[in-house]
Amino acid sequence: MSLGLPPASLSALSAAGLRNVSASEPLIVFDNLAIGYDGQPVLSGISLSVPRGAFTAILGANGSGKSTLLKTLLGLVPPVAGRIQLAAPDGAVVVFGYVPQATEFDPLYPLTGYDVTLMGVYGRVGPGRLVPHGERAFVRECLQATGAEDFARKRFAELSGGQKQRVLIARALATKPNILVLDEPTAGVDAAATQALLAFISQIHQKRHLTILLVTHDLPLVRQRAQQVVWLHQGRALSGTVAEVLTPRRMAEILETEIS
Repeated sequence: MSLGLPPASLSALSAAGLRNVSASEPLIVFDNLAIGYDGQPVLSGISLSVPRGAFTAILGANGSGKSTLLKTLLGLVPPVAGRIQLAAPDGAVVVFGYVPQATEFDPLYPLTGYDVTLMGVYGRVGPGRLVPHGERAFVRECLQATGAEDFARKRFAELSGGQKQRVLIARALATKPNILVLDEPTAGVDAAATQALLAFISQIHQKRHLTILLVTHDLPLVRQRAQQVVWLHQGRALSGTVAEVLTPRRMAEILETEIS
């Protein structure tokens, strides 16, 4: 199934409050940030900014702090030191769309892919309130946009890895985010589904000018699509363009780290 974004869905999603922004404006600023758990830093001295509309790839070995950095940004883990500044457009609250590495629901709860995607609108509607028809229509558009419409009525627990990730991306889009945060969204997904998902992520970045933070091991995608690279290595964060960060020497270090 193609993950291409249909023109009708693109128009509707773009009209939902997601607008073109200047890539020169910082949306996220990490100011001398230290992150970790129980007061013990995993990474420290993080000072960098993420421009509006940028596609930022986060690289690093397992255990280097990639997921911890994302969870700190999302407010799920408090920073050890320093601060994070968010420059919302027009002073509004910054909305995150988050796609974790994996999400499982108790199979005793018969949640469908549609039910899971519908969770994305709860922040606007409020808990326990009836979801308006317009919001439900928008959820269907998000499912269509991610190529998940055909299996959205199946139980989420019974979907394949790639199908689950498409549903989770649809749920993230349903939040109408300023920032789409993806933590290795293709982990455990077969090669064909991986390429389809990564192609779709690239497409929504190009079409909708979303700010994207993607943890990935796909170096060809990073070289082709990323505008900014953050490399976590030996407790520090190095950031820059693809050409600045992925030099032959650093590429050798990254590949050696991955192999080991």
